[in-house]
This record gives sequence, C-alpha cells and structure tokens, in this order.
Amino acid sequence: MAQDKKAVQFSGFTYAKDTDVAVPFVTVRNTSFNNETIAANHEGYFSFVVRMGDVIEFSSIGYETVRVTVPQLSEDKYTLRVELNPLVEELPVITLGRPLPWASIEEFNREFLAINISNDDVITAKRNLSPQSMALLAQILPRDAGEIQAYNSMQRHINMSNKAINQNFNNPLLNPFAWGALINQIKRGDYSRQRLKY
Repeated sequence: MAQDKKAVQFSGFTYAKDTDVAVPFVTVRNTSFNNETIAANHEGYFSFVVRMGDVIEFSSIGYETVRVTVPQLSEDKYTLRVELNPLVEELPVITLGRPLPWASIEEFNREFLAINISNDDVITAKRNLSPQSMALLAQILPRDAGEIQAYNSMQRHINMSNKAINQNFNNPLLNPFAWGALINQIKRGDYSRQRLKY
C-alpha cells in the first residue's frame, strides 16, 4: 500500500512559535516510513521526499514535538512553515542541606584574606609545565605508543617528501647531467693514466 501512495517533495522551515526566529538542526522523522530521519540545516530549512498520508515528526531539545500529516495533494510539492512551541520548565527550588562553614560574614572575610595565593592552581600548573619539570619528566617517563607512532609517521613523510632533493636517494645512473659531466671528463682526459702519474 505504501508504494501506491504518491510521492511528494516536502520542504519548509522550522521556527519558534509566534516569532521569525529559525530553530536550527531540528530532527525531522518520517514515522510512517521506517522512521527515516533527516536534520534541518542551520537556518531551519528541510527538504525530502515523503508520501501522501505520512506522519512527519519534528523534534528539538527545548521544544515540544510537532507531528504533521502530509495531506492529499494534486501537486507533487508540499511546503510548510513549522512552528515549534518552546518548553518552559521551572526547576524546583534547591536549599542547601547544611549551613556554610563560616558563622558570619566577618569570619568569611578573615578566612578569605588568609588564603595562601601562592599555592593556587595556576601557579601549580606553571610550575609543573616549566622547562625544568618537563625535562625531568622526559628523562623518567617512557614514550607512549602514540608519540612513537607520530614520530615514525613524521619521519616517513619527511623521507618521502625529500626523495627528489635528498642526494642519498638519487641514482646517479639515471641522471642525464651526471652522464654529460662524465662524458666531458673522459673527453678532457681527466681520468687518463698519463695524467694520474706522479
């Protein structure tokens, strides 16, 4: 029966109710056709193929779910402005189970002013990341697998990139300039036995 239904291009935008504010990345699900799911783009636009009579569900965090049934149409296109109603949930009031450790604001001020700032997290982090600490840790700690893999990959990349310019990888027998230089040296007699005698 689903194959007998006429296919329709279903397009539209998702907006917050009673506003012109687009709701981005809304999940659009066709509950009548294997829960086929797409997402609206950052402007709230969506477009996909449905069949007449399909139930389409629009859901997004912070908004009520909206269900739309595709009506019977004479055309093969259906455009809709979908308005999502924002969910407003009031959280219950939270009261602290135990009182604060300071009896008065004066005691809090006294304790606050007596805090040793030199042992705060920023100074501790700077001390732990100092060059001396990092050098000491490099001597003690073994290298992990990820670091070794990254180093090996980098070395392989450098070797592959430099094959054309690194002379260790060049074969002089395939270099036409080397052959030309050799022939010129032979013509000049650079390697003749008479010239090599002392």
